[in-house]
Formats: sequence, C-alpha cells, structure tokens
Amino acid sequence: MTALGEFALWIALPVSFWGMAMGFVGGHQKRGDLVLSAERSVYLIFALLFVASLGVVNAFLTDQFQYWYVANYSNRQLDPFFKLSGLWAGQRGSLLFWAVLLAFFSAVCVFLNRHRNREFMPYVVGILQGIIGFFVVVLLFAGVNPFEQLGFVPADGAGLNPQLQNYWMTIHPPVLYLGFTAFSIPFAFAMAALLTGRTDSRWIVLTRRWTLLSWFFLANGIIFGMRWAYEELGWGGYWFWDPVENASLLPWLTATAFLHSIMIQENRGMLKVWNMSLVLLTFLLTIFATFLTRSGLIESVHSFAENTQIALIFLAFMGSIFIASVVLIVYRLPDLKSENQIQSFLSREAAFLFNNLIFLGAAFAVLWGTMFPLISEAFTGEQISVGPPFFNRVNIPIGLGLLALTGIGPVIAWRRATRRNLKRNFAIPVAVGAVVVGVFWGLGARNGYALATFGISAFVLTIIFVEFWKGTKARARIEGEGILPALAHLVGRNRRRWGGYIVHVGVVLIFTAFAGRAFEVEVRETMNPGETVSVASPFGHTYTLTYEGMSSSRDQNFDRWAALMSVQKNGETVGALSTERRFYRVNQQMVTEVGIRSTPMEDLYVILADVEDFEGLVANEPDAQRIVAQVMVNPLVGWIWYGGIILTIGTLIALWPAAAAGRRGKSDGAHISSSEALAGAARG
Repeated sequence: MTALGEFALWIALPVSFWGMAMGFVGGHQKRGDLVLSAERSVYLIFALLFVASLGVVNAFLTDQFQYWYVANYSNRQLDPFFKLSGLWAGQRGSLLFWAVLLAFFSAVCVFLNRHRNREFMPYVVGILQGIIGFFVVVLLFAGVNPFEQLGFVPADGAGLNPQLQNYWMTIHPPVLYLGFTAFSIPFAFAMAALLTGRTDSRWIVLTRRWTLLSWFFLANGIIFGMRWAYEELGWGGYWFWDPVENASLLPWLTATAFLHSIMIQENRGMLKVWNMSLVLLTFLLTIFATFLTRSGLIESVHSFAENTQIALIFLAFMGSIFIASVVLIVYRLPDLKSENQIQSFLSREAAFLFNNLIFLGAAFAVLWGTMFPLISEAFTGEQISVGPPFFNRVNIPIGLGLLALTGIGPVIAWRRATRRNLKRNFAIPVAVGAVVVGVFWGLGARNGYALATFGISAFVLTIIFVEFWKGTKARARIEGEGILPALAHLVGRNRRRWGGYIVHVGVVLIFTAFAGRAFEVEVRETMNPGETVSVASPFGHTYTLTYEGMSSSRDQNFDRWAALMSVQKNGETVGALSTERRFYRVNQQMVTEVGIRSTPMEDLYVILADVEDFEGLVANEPDAQRIVAQVMVNPLVGWIWYGGIILTIGTLIALWPAAAAGRRGKSDGAHISSSEALAGAARG
C-alpha cells in the first residue's frame, strides 16, 4: 500500500498540470471538451492524493521505519491513535495533508457546480489545480518527500514529540488545515471573476458559504489549539503569542473582515476593490501560515520542521500569486467602481468599514510582531524577541474596539442613522453596560481593561437580546405563534442574520473569558506529603489542597510520577486531582501534565513545578517525595470553550441552507416580509 501511495503521488504531478492547462485553455477557447477533461482531472487528483495519504498512514501503522518520515515521527510503542496523526505531525506529511484536503474541496466544488456557473468553472479549476500542483512539486522536488527511504532499516523510530501526544493536538492541525484549504475556493472564484470580467457580486454569493466554512474551521482550529496549550504546555495560559499561533490567527482576522465587508458590496454595491484585495490577502495568509509553520525559519513549540529548503520556494509562489492577482485587479479597476458612497460616519456602511480597518490593523500588528525578529536578524545579525507584552499592549485596545463594533454594526441604520435610530437601538444597551461596570467596580474590580470588557460585553449582549426579542415578538403577533415556535421560525427564515448574532454571543463570551485573566491568583509552595497549601479565589472562597504523596507507574511509551492532591473548598471536600511528570523513554524527554478541576466560573490549575530529589524518587526512596507545587485559580477560562460551542452552533445555523422560497406559498412569504418589516421598524 505504501509503494502504491508513492506511485500515486508521482502520477498526481502530471494530472495537476494537465488539469490546470485544460482549465485555462478550455475557458479561453470556450471548449467544453477541454473544460470537462479539466474537471475530471480534479476527481482523479483527489483519488491519487488520497491514496498517497493512505500510503503514509499505512507506513506509520505498520512501523515501516525504512521511511525517513516514519523513523523520525513514530516508534513501536506509540499508540495507534497517535500513529495515525503522524500524517500531519511533521513537515512532509502535513504538506501532503494540505494537498489532499485542497483536492477534496476542489472535487466538492466541481461536483456542486457541474451544471451551473459554467463561465467561472474553467478558471476555478485551473487555479485550484495550479495550487495543488505547487504542493505536489514541493513534495517531490524540495527534499520533503514523505516516501523518502533510508539506506537501512532502524530497529525502532525516534518517536513522536511528547507534546504532540495529546488528544487536542490530533484534531487541532486537521481542523486548522481545513480552514486554510477551504479558503482557496473563494480565492479561485474571485480570480475567475477578474479573468472573465464578471466582477459584480455574483462571485461573492457563490462563495459566501465557502468563506464561512473556512472561517468556521479556522476559528475552531484556533480554539482547539488554545485548549491544547492550556492542558499540555503547563504554564497556566492558553495563548502566548507564539509565532505559529499568530500565523493561524492572521487569516482568521482578514477572513472575518472579508465576511463583514461583503455585506456592504451585496447591499450597497461598494468596496469591490477592497473585497478583492481582502480575498487575495486572506488566501496568501493561509499559505503564509503553512509556510511559517513548516519552513523551519522560526523557533516555536508548534513548529517541527527539519529543514529550510522550501522557504524560498514558498516565498516565490506567494510573490507570483500576489503579482498576478494585483495585475488582474488593476486591469479590472474600471469594472470595480463603487456604485454608492458612504453618506455618513453614523451608518452601517461606516461601522463595517471601521470594523475592517481595525481587523487589518490587528493583523498588521500581529504580522509585524511575528516577523520583526526575522527582519532584524536579516539586516543587523541580532536576534530580537517580541513577546506577549508588545502584542497585549497593541491588541487589547484593538480588541475592545472590535467588541464594541460587534454590537453597533448589525443594528445601526444603512446610509445615515437618525437620532431616533441611535436612541432606540443604543440607549438601553449603553445603560446596561454602565450598570455592569458600576457593579464590578463596587465589587472591587479595578483593572481598567477588564472593566471595559465587561461593560462592552454587556452592551453587545443587550443589543443581541433586544434584537431577538423584537423579531420574535413581531413574528408571534403576526403569525399567531407561541414565543418558542416564533423564535425557531424567525431564525429559520433568515439563518445568516440570526446565526451571525449567535456567533457574536460566542465571541462576547470568549472576550469575557480573556478579561478573567486579570484576576488570576497564583501560589507556589514547597510541600512534603501531608502538608497543605491554600489559595483564595477572586470569587470569595478558598481552596485548600493537601499533598497526599507520589505514585509511579509505567506506560508502554513513558514512565509516570503523579502527585495526588485532595481538594477542599471552604473546608468542604470537593474531590481530588493529580499533576504528573512523564519521562518518554524513546525521546528521552520529560514533560509535565497539569491537574485541572473545572467549574463554570473558574479552573483550579495545579502544576508539578519541581521534584527536589528526582533521582531518589525514581529509586523509590521514601524520603524523596518533596515537591514544588504551583497552584492557580483561573477565573472564567471555561467561557472560552463555552463560547466556542456557541460560536460553532451559530456558524452551523448560518451555513445551513435556507428554506426554499415559496415552499409554503406566496402568502407565507408575505407574512415573513411583514414580520421583518415590523422588526426593522421597532429598531427605528
């Protein structure tokens, strides 16, 4: 099977080039036979790359250590579950994984458009096959072939990085890569629109769900990565502004800006050049994220590349895409003129434009902070680090501005907001936000950024609640329905709008969780068995942890030493937790596994920071159990995960196809229009 996979990878190269050539030639000459051949090549290349991926997976599962990739990322004792994740654990496999995911999305795109949008599809296929072909060329000729064999067969492999042997790391990279590759579809349609001269909003309508799907995967991939960092890295946090974290955040920022700005083009015929530029920028950032992770140019806990040979190849590819796309945009500038202009800064158009500018400002700040060490080293020879203080100082105010616009943008009037509109939509939310700030101030909260976050979050949630209440009440009154059926039908009739509101609720919860970091409490204590350590929660209660002692065990892949802690809350026993040190024998690496007790309002987080006499502990000496425990109370951290769930639900609602128009008759459509008109009138 593995040999078949290697053969399939080599066959994929001419197939991708054939599909690219037939797509462009067939589109230019309007040759249906050539276009059909190009589209069939997409199905074929997906099958070939899928077989190649199965070949790599088979090599991992059957311990074929004659392959360089398997020998360096697996060993005989590794759990089969983690052997499966070897496909994306390293540079070679992840590039193949990127290509097969793009081929899958390309095949889905061709299938869905087999009888429609025929003017776009030849160029869409040509562009997608060109991107796939680039990755196949890199795999075969840039020294990163996953099927490269050693001159001998090792008895065992080097093993998978212990920090990757975690459930969240098995799903974080695939989900993130789904987001990266899915955005190639909107990019291909945008470029096809420029090539065909069809630069109206149709390409946006055709790719709206693809864009939202990409955004959905990017958001969840980032959240899964935060969960992995929180559980596995053992420092008590979930985001450290690591270069690879930043690389995954960048396309999410620009994709979010794009999702908001396309509403202006659809409703007002504006920002056409801006949207073309955003789709280009987001696509390039998805390639940049892959490049940065796997090029070996940076030091990162997420980066496991072994050579830098492909760095220049990726830069050349991105440069070529950028130049070609800019030339197309400039060529079509006369067709991309805005149909309207912004009439007032107090309008939805202006709010969305400000939203876009802030998102791009955040993206630039993150990109500059990420790349500055490399730029500095290239020009001065000095290594300069840019750490969390810089990113926090720049991005926290930006984040607060975005959070406020989350509430303002969807309800402020198009064209020009009147005083009546502003008063009706914002008077109550502003009052609620002010009350929340006052309450937290009275409770002793003094962190300015945290107070601002709580106030703005209350402001946004109030706006969303009022919008749902007004719409549901109007629907119930017109249709004679109960509140819950009216709510369900309201959401079902405009899933994009109401799903977006639910996504905003998830975002607000995540921002609120971020603000909780301002109130973290930490205690570090040296302990012998039987001793206790106490830590006061910012919510007023006290945890007391009693160190019961150490236990040891032997897993097939590592040795474990666990410190058991019994936990009391205000003197009442609430359970126990353990924190571990694990020694991975094959890797000869020691890692820490934290103990976490989660509640809706806070996490009790315990780290085995040190064992004073580790050699004695290994020898089972009874007096060698003295440890250093780091105990933290992390308020609201669970709201990141809850917010992620709500964000997921909202996105799925927005993605779900709308009910067919007229399915229940013309009168029903009239009723829905009246309901929406009443809701709009209630907003002022």
